[in-house]
Amino acid sequence: MPAILMVNGPNLGILGRREPEVYGTATLFDIEQAIEKELAERGWDLVSVQRESEGELIKSIQEHYYTVGAIVNPGALMINGWGLRDALASYPRPWIEVHLSNVWAREQFRHESVLAPLANGVIVGMGALGYPLAARALLNMTPAAV
Repeated sequence: MPAILMVNGPNLGILGRREPEVYGTATLFDIEQAIEKELAERGWDLVSVQRESEGELIKSIQEHYYTVGAIVNPGALMINGWGLRDALASYPRPWIEVHLSNVWAREQFRHESVLAPLANGVIVGMGALGYPLAARALLNMTPAAV
């Protein structure tokens, strides 16, 4: 059965507890359920990966080349995750970069993503809603018969 890969980087495993005034109160489990709801209409699965280190994220992407698309929230690795960038450059399917907060309304160092130029799209500042929006975009970008 086709599957969408969701990759979450450092510190995103503690969503719901981590600075809720910035990142909201939804947990990663809540976000997974929202994405699964979006994918259900097509009968697709979700493969969810959250890792604290860049190397583990790279390995996860390489192990999931069979997926039909990806939702990627690299967290702070958006700033200097060059190894992650290389892994995503060779990922053979469309992918969307997602950030819960509006990174351009925050500190200057968050204003540039080394990954975004490779992404098929970027969603920022929509909170947990950004993830199912990315899933909806991937559904529209990917033929039903994959």
